[in-house]
Order: sequence, then structure tokens, then C-alpha cells
Amino acid sequence: MIVSGDPSRLPASDKAALLYAQARGDVSARLWRAALGTNDTTEAQAETASACPDFDLDALLSLLTPTTTAYTPPHPVGLAGLSSQDLPEETGALPDPMHSTRGPATGLGPNDRYSGALNAAAARTGIPAAALAAIVNAEAAKNCDGSWKTGSRNPRSSAAGLGQFLGGTWQGEAERAGTWLHDVATRQGWLGDTGRVLPAARSALLALRYDAAASINATADYALRSVTQLKHAGVAVGEDVANVAKVAYLGHHLGTGDAIRFLRGGLDSRRAKLLLDAQVGAASANQRIAHSGDAATAHRSWLLNYIERNVTPSRFATEGLALAGKSVPAERVDI
Repeated sequence: MIVSGDPSRLPASDKAALLYAQARGDVSARLWRAALGTNDTTEAQAETASACPDFDLDALLSLLTPTTTAYTPPHPVGLAGLSSQDLPEETGALPDPMHSTRGPATGLGPNDRYSGALNAAAARTGIPAAALAAIVNAEAAKNCDGSWKTGSRNPRSSAAGLGQFLGGTWQGEAERAGTWLHDVATRQGWLGDTGRVLPAARSALLALRYDAAASINATADYALRSVTQLKHAGVAVGEDVANVAKVAYLGHHLGTGDAIRFLRGGLDSRRAKLLLDAQVGAASANQRIAHSGDAATAHRSWLLNYIERNVTPSRFATEGLALAGKSVPAERVDI
């Protein structure tokens, strides 16, 4: 429950929940490495851990809990305690930048509980619900049943939550006027006179990454920003939901600046190596670079393959993916 813009004034139980939400991803990664008996962070180990990703902190702790007592983690800090006056309006949507007709996200399976947040964020921003579901599905860690893990954390970076937002990016979205997260931060008193997040409020703000509704709404705002900026940079996004999802994902994954450079011919080798290391681990990155001949080619090959396999909005739409107006083939976006 969020009850104060100053975490130091929170009751002990809420402070504990804050610490739990912020730390569980880091602890989970350490437990995995300890369970595997190594500190290596290769891609092979990441794939081993993701084979049954519900064996995380909660599952590991449950092994230490008597079988007669179910382990119940502390309730993470989220939006459940906010009143309706504390939350941004879901109506009064921004003009739809693609002038599309689209239905709600479907085919969510074990993630159907997130359909309300996905559809509301889509209505507010104009980014198709199926595209948002595809982005989250590509970013979030998953349990064995395919359900998204709200408490996931990348052990190689500060990325956390369903949208895997870096701490700096999340703070930037809270400071960017017009976003859902900015509205929450404003109403909670987390922003100072200059519009920057107050140091005392940063922990509470970052803990919101583990809240599903907050992460989904931030993903939608960031997707709208990415699509808009990439269009202004001359990228022919078109009106096809698959194109929109891929372009939005590129912006989400790389940041708009790197996404533009990627689409215009690629990143420089130093930057590509840094990004590839963060995604697959240094050992696997070095193997890919040796095979491809240079870091930029290796990173481009990995990312394009990942997008092709994982950013699939057709999974989350019952109707055709072409939006109202003309349908643009996927190859229109040169990635």
C-alpha cells in the first residue's frame, strides 16, 4: 500500500513490503547461482533457470518451509491501497495516433487477469492491446504455466517487473509530463518543485515496477513515445499491428536513440557488445561475436531473431491484425 510520498514515514509493515519488492529479484538471481553451484552468468544457465521459472525466490523459500505450512510472501507495494483520486483517469483517451479499430487483448491464457489493465492502457494511449501484450510477453519472465512474473529482475541490469524497466528509465517516465506514472508520482507527492523525483521517494517509485498495472501502463506510454519519435525520425511504421508491436518493442528494448541507429544501419561495436553482454552474458556474447565476425552483426542477428520469435501480437488478437485503413506488410519496417 502506498500511503506516503516519504518512505521514511511508512509503517514498519509497508517498509518491509517495499524492501521485499525491490530486493526479491536480486535475491532470486543469487539463489539460482548458488543452487547451480557457480557464479557464471552464461546464456545456458539463463535458459536453464527459465525452463521452469516459477522456481524462484518464493519456491526456493518454500523448500525451507514445513510442508504443512504454505509460504505466503509479503504483499508487495502496489496500487491496491490507492484511492480512486490517486489514480489517473482511464477515460479521456489521447487521440489514437494510428486511427485504428481494434479489439481487446485475447488469448492471454494464464495472464487473463491482466486483460483489464492491457485494454485500459490501450484505450488511453492508442497502442493496440495485442501489441502491448506481445511486448510484455517478450519482456516478462514466466512461470512454468506461462504466467508472467511480476517480481522478475534481470540479474545483469536494473531491469525489473513485467516491463523490465531500468531504474533510470522508470524514473524518467515518472518525470515525463503526460504519462500515467507521472500522474501517480504527482498525486503521491514524489516530485519536487523542479519536476524531478525526490530522493526520499525513489525507492517507493522503483518498487512500483513490480505492480502489474503500473508496469503495463508505463509500457503503453513508452510504446506511444517510441512509435511517435520513430515516425518523426522517418521510420515507416505503417498501420499494421505487427509492425507497431515490433517498432514499439525496439524502442522499449533499446531506447529511442539506439532504436533509430539500429534501424538506420546498426549500432557501433562497443555499444552492441555492451547490450549483447547484458542480454545473453559475456561468454555467450563472445561466442556469437566470434561466429559473426563483429559485435554489431552478432547483436543485430540476436535481436532480430528474438523479435521474430517473441514479439507476436497475433497470439493476443482474435481478429486480423490489419488496422483500419491500409495494411502494411511487416517488411515495411526495415529491421
